[in-house]
Amino acid sequence: MAHLAIVDAYQTFMATAQPLINIDTEAQYEATLETLEQVLESASDTLDDSLNPLIDMLSHAIERYEAQDEQLVAFIEDAESLPADIALLRTLMSQYHLTGSDLPEIGDKTMVSKVLNGKRMLSRQAIEKLSERFGLRPSMFFGE
Repeated sequence: MAHLAIVDAYQTFMATAQPLINIDTEAQYEATLETLEQVLESASDTLDDSLNPLIDMLSHAIERYEAQDEQLVAFIEDAESLPADIALLRTLMSQYHLTGSDLPEIGDKTMVSKVLNGKRMLSRQAIEKLSERFGLRPSMFFGE
């Protein structure tokens, strides 16, 4: 009898969770991201939290959907192929709306361009100055 109750409960759950577990559209993807965020805020962040299996289900559904998006996969592959210092520098420039001229810690805009294109490496001095300016640990430029 208890076995049937758990099957009934699971079927009721899946009737509600179906669009979040088997994502087919951008709208379902966005809804799943929002739901996951809400569940994460509700969870206690412990290994035995009863919401952990739900977090895993939603996370896996998001990963499966994202793996089917060719543009997103290409973006992730491109981002992961960048050296840590260049990726961090590009992120800082994007977040702070900076141009090559706005980074005197590296040098002039030509030098910044060479660093961003992988033709020159950031000097120790530039890393120290950038770390101080943006409140970062220097090791972040090395991907640690």
